[in-house]
Amino acid sequence: MSDTAERSRGLRLLNMATALPIAYAGTLILLLCAYMFRPALLSPLLLLLIIRQAAPLGLAVIGQSLCMRILSIDLSFGGVAMGVSYILTSGYIPGGEGALIACALLFGAMVGLANAFFIVRLRASSVIVTLAMGLLLTGIVIAFSQFRAPGDAPALLKYIGQSRVSGVPLAPLIWLALLIPIAWFLKRSVLGHYIDAIGANPRAALATGIPYGGIVVLVHVASSLFAVFSAFLLVGFVGMGSLDIGRDLALNSLAAVILGGVTFGSGRGGVLGPAVAAFMLTFLFNLLTSFGLGEPSKLMLQGAIIAVAAIAYSARTKT
Repeated sequence: MSDTAERSRGLRLLNMATALPIAYAGTLILLLCAYMFRPALLSPLLLLLIIRQAAPLGLAVIGQSLCMRILSIDLSFGGVAMGVSYILTSGYIPGGEGALIACALLFGAMVGLANAFFIVRLRASSVIVTLAMGLLLTGIVIAFSQFRAPGDAPALLKYIGQSRVSGVPLAPLIWLALLIPIAWFLKRSVLGHYIDAIGANPRAALATGIPYGGIVVLVHVASSLFAVFSAFLLVGFVGMGSLDIGRDLALNSLAAVILGGVTFGSGRGGVLGPAVAAFMLTFLFNLLTSFGLGEPSKLMLQGAIIAVAAIAYSARTKT
């Protein structure tokens, strides 16, 4: 009996280990590599800077994970971030910082509503709709920038992006302040249960009276707003507008969500898994930079990471 119990216990531990998101093991491996080859990256100062760099991606990942949990996706993050950057820094919109921030939030909500309209009403593919939206917004911003280039960021966003509280950057604290209540809300609220039900079986959820269309609209608006929050931090870090802000946000958020254990229709990784993956990717890019690898190597590695993570989760689901 004791051998059987020990064997069962070992199998349970093995199942628990294999069920953990890849991001946990990946982060541990990267920290060990840094300890052996680049120990300077593990200094408290640099770790805090890396966490600060991860905060914008971490906010975008929250929105992306919500979309993927209802079998959707949002690839318009880059266009939204670029649009927000231009709204905040171009000088086209009169008024103070409050008016600029309000306009940016309204812009994000309108983009989310437009994405949801095509997905829900016209039954278009979320991949095509959001990708087209991102490209459209990028083109519009580039066209407007030919007449007026981006300028300085609002002082409030500079303060948020560059300030510290007791030596800790303010941006990660904002990320954490949003992450914890959202995790609790998704786990305890009716909306969180509805999202899980839609991800598990959309037709069954619709048959039971769950407002499928309304939830898709709500999730895509929330996703665009998290892209806006991410752009706020990015603009605050840089201190001025740029046409390169948020360029890799969609790809990196997708990779982080998959590595964090959230796949289409499954929220197994919760909110913490994608957050750890956001830190993991940011740390990885810093580690690659310390080895002298350029942008092409980073892009190839991003593609490889997404492919490996997708294959691993597909094999795990079949098992």
